[in-house]
Amino acid sequence: MMAQLNLQRQPAPSPRRGLALYFALPILSWAFYDFANTIFSSNIVTIFFPFYLQDAVGGNEQMNQIASTMITYTNAIVSVFLVLLSPLFGVWMDRTGRKKAYLVPFTLISILATILMGLSAMWKTDAELFGLPLSLAGVLLAFMIAKFFYNSSLVFYDPMISDLGTKQELPLISGFGVAIGYVGTLMGLVVYPFIGAHSFHQAFIPSALLFLVFSLPMFLFYKDKPAKQVQEKKPFFSGYREILATFREARAHRAIFLFMIAYFFFNDAIATAVSVMAVYAKAVVGFSTGKFILLYLVSTVSSIVGSFVFGYVTKRVGAKRAILYVAIILLIALTMASLAVNQIMFWICGTLYGVAMGATWVTSRTLIVQLTPAEKRGQFFGLFAFSGKVSSIVGPTIYGTITLLLADHGNLASRIAIGSLGILVLVGLAVHARMPYDREKMM
Repeated sequence: MMAQLNLQRQPAPSPRRGLALYFALPILSWAFYDFANTIFSSNIVTIFFPFYLQDAVGGNEQMNQIASTMITYTNAIVSVFLVLLSPLFGVWMDRTGRKKAYLVPFTLISILATILMGLSAMWKTDAELFGLPLSLAGVLLAFMIAKFFYNSSLVFYDPMISDLGTKQELPLISGFGVAIGYVGTLMGLVVYPFIGAHSFHQAFIPSALLFLVFSLPMFLFYKDKPAKQVQEKKPFFSGYREILATFREARAHRAIFLFMIAYFFFNDAIATAVSVMAVYAKAVVGFSTGKFILLYLVSTVSSIVGSFVFGYVTKRVGAKRAILYVAIILLIALTMASLAVNQIMFWICGTLYGVAMGATWVTSRTLIVQLTPAEKRGQFFGLFAFSGKVSSIVGPTIYGTITLLLADHGNLASRIAIGSLGILVLVGLAVHARMPYDREKMM
């Protein structure tokens, strides 16, 4: 009894500050995985895969729209499989209490598939598959595998943050992780000087190797927090029943349910814009490859600043209001992109978009942790991944369909398509405004 009383009287640990927080080994190794996977996201998804497709398929305004359609439809196909499986990964995590054990093999498969993208692009053959050159078809297939396992690894990675600190520390840890991730973008661009004007595929294998190297701190030094209780083993696909039960529970928690809907629309706009920004900047606004890389560097620095700043903004004003600010910035950026009549306007909207992109997951990840019960956090993160992946089908499909149907109108098709994303943000804002949020209870 006396031992219990002494334990109760022990003061709560004082909050860590500055370097003591950011350079704790679990936090630093966790953040470096964001550094590593952002190299894949930026180099492959955002820059060099779209440039490769535009170079292989495009050539004039009409064919550039077809290239945009191929980019968005390929991303949408990946998202279909993520919709089917990512919620089950969350259930899997809750049943076993393991995260890193699944993250590591998923990451390695993504890296291997990215290497296969490079090998396929270098394959010289006259063979065809479904009317496409076999080497191009191989790149498309390898890209879909790489992106699927990259996104699937995040289902296990994102909930790790709840094991790293207190509720007061989470916004700062989240901001630090995202900021370090965008520093990874800068590292990834070291491959650019070694790529020829029409050899964008040469970025694929070096990007995969960088992804591997900077994942090693997570692989070697991060340790899962021991699970309190591992649930009994059940068939993997029986998890759909648990997902339905969790979804009903989410509906009983109005705040979670409404934010899931709002996040659907916000992510819809963000994921689609990320996948097309390279081709849009070159084909519509007239950026050269080198100038776009410079814009992307500026946007990345803006993302780093936005990540850190919104970590503190979230702590000060609460996650709900911080997300409102981010969505407004995103809406302004998309509107300017659709109306950009010169490169200066696109420089401004690219900078604003960088701030919004960096801040979105800082604020959203914090709010998800605040709103979800700890014992079902994996399932709720899986559901939010589900929401994000469904939106990653809808947004690219809308964009790609607009550019396909209006291809004869040239660049106007892309302007209308990018403008449609602003409408999605407005819908998300309307839903987000209805979400109940008691900031005092979240602290």
